[in-house]
Amino acid sequence: MVLSPVQAIVVYTDKEVHGAVGSQVTLYCSFWSSEWVSDDLSFTWRYQPEGGRDAISIFHYAKGQPYIDEVGTFKERIQWVGDPHRKDGSIVIHNLDYGDNGTFTCDVKNPPDIVGKTSQVTLYVFEKVPTRYGVVLGAVIGGVLGVVLLALLLFYLIRYCWLRRQAALQRRLSAMEKGKLHKTAKDSSKRGRQTPVLYAMLDHSRSAKAASEKKAKGLGESRKDKK
Repeated sequence: MVLSPVQAIVVYTDKEVHGAVGSQVTLYCSFWSSEWVSDDLSFTWRYQPEGGRDAISIFHYAKGQPYIDEVGTFKERIQWVGDPHRKDGSIVIHNLDYGDNGTFTCDVKNPPDIVGKTSQVTLYVFEKVPTRYGVVLGAVIGGVLGVVLLALLLFYLIRYCWLRRQAALQRRLSAMEKGKLHKTAKDSSKRGRQTPVLYAMLDHSRSAKAASEKKAKGLGESRKDKK
């Protein structure tokens, strides 16, 4: 018989969570296992106060039933919101107080997969939840990107309007040039038609002058002969 190698169960939680006094906070816990979700699946939450050495059990889920600590620090303040079929073992802590600061540990067993490390999340309770650095940085980066995109949009809009105006001006100049060329060609054609007429009139004037001179010369000779 060949035995398959044992794979450790892996538990996931947040690294830290923040909450305000009097509010509530959710402690998320999920896991990965090489086995199907067993009917014997169990979740256990332990709490170690800030500055304390010992961890106490505050919540346990087994055989489909949640068991909540009814005598300790979190009496009547813990709510089970997990879903074992989705590998979720999350809980909610209500009415937070400064004394809730500390480390919470989630431990999961999914027989036969029971080997693995627990996962821890640290709770910080404030009078007012501070804005996280990442949120501020993200907002600043988002604002800068928005300004840059707006500037680029305005630049391309102005450039588009300028190019459109230049194209319209170019079309107008081209139309004017075509009109001038057409007018010049028309004037040239008109002058070309007028030139032969002028030459004809000039020739006719010359012919008439020659005939007049010839007639006057003839009359003069006739007068001489009479004498």
